[in-house]
Amino acid sequence: MSGILDSVNQRTQLVGQNRLELLLFRLNGRQRFGINVFKVREVLQCPKLTSIPKLNSLVRGVAHIRGQTISVIDLSMATGGKRIEDLSSAFIVIAEYNRSVQGFLVGSVERIINTNWDAIMPPPQGTGRASYLTAVTEVENELIEILDVEKILNEISPLNAEVSEGVAAGLTTDGHEDKIIFIADDSSVARSQVKKALTSLGLEIEVAKNGLEALKRLKQIAEEYGDVTNRVGVLVSDIEMPEMDGYTLTAEIKNTPELQKLHVVLHTSLSGVFNQAMVQKVGADDFIAKFHPDELATAVQKWLQTECE
Repeated sequence: MSGILDSVNQRTQLVGQNRLELLLFRLNGRQRFGINVFKVREVLQCPKLTSIPKLNSLVRGVAHIRGQTISVIDLSMATGGKRIEDLSSAFIVIAEYNRSVQGFLVGSVERIINTNWDAIMPPPQGTGRASYLTAVTEVENELIEILDVEKILNEISPLNAEVSEGVAAGLTTDGHEDKIIFIADDSSVARSQVKKALTSLGLEIEVAKNGLEALKRLKQIAEEYGDVTNRVGVLVSDIEMPEMDGYTLTAEIKNTPELQKLHVVLHTSLSGVFNQAMVQKVGADDFIAKFHPDELATAVQKWLQTECE
């Protein structure tokens, strides 16, 4: 595994082309899972873990890595599976989500695959771990499951989605009461958090589960209203989504005459490692790292009240 992610910083050219790379791993058993390489800092053999009193039962301990203390979450237990017992052969995937760094304990790590977001599909209904999946894909005739890490983290340490009283008191949508806020995110937890934060603006909110669904719906609205901005005030979009990612969605919007005036705020857990040049390249108006309700609500109000050029 040494060096498997050495070239991660060279992989950012995939972003914006509706492409991604997945690190494949297993928990307990034969099922393979995937995580976007763009979120991964490092993969290493599981070091000695230190137990700390009153840790969440899904946290196996903390690891001291490169001068940083990192909580290590057993991904198998977190998704309703069995505890990973043999730590001597296990690995830790160190990743950055929602402005913090976590370690995910996995049974084994395999390899990195290059794929398209349009090959990443919403999870089928009725699968055993469906509540913890955001997407699935097929590799070598085998189903790869992509976990809803934001849901897992929220169950361990719930985020406060409420806008603070001080910020809420200063929010206003005067003159825009007929507009809606559109949200695109594949995580049910993230959609709920964003919606809760933005209800403080007092406007109607509509949601989509991925970029392709959002694009189709925005085109429907534009057809009905002549221009999408006659009805939609701001789009808040995740970046990582099945079928069409947020960068591609933004590029499609900015290249479609009846959509191009729409203000797009990209809102993603890719904090600290995102490609700012790509955000500008696709024409997004703003970038907000998940998840800070005050920042998000303030940004949405700003772009709602900014006249389209």
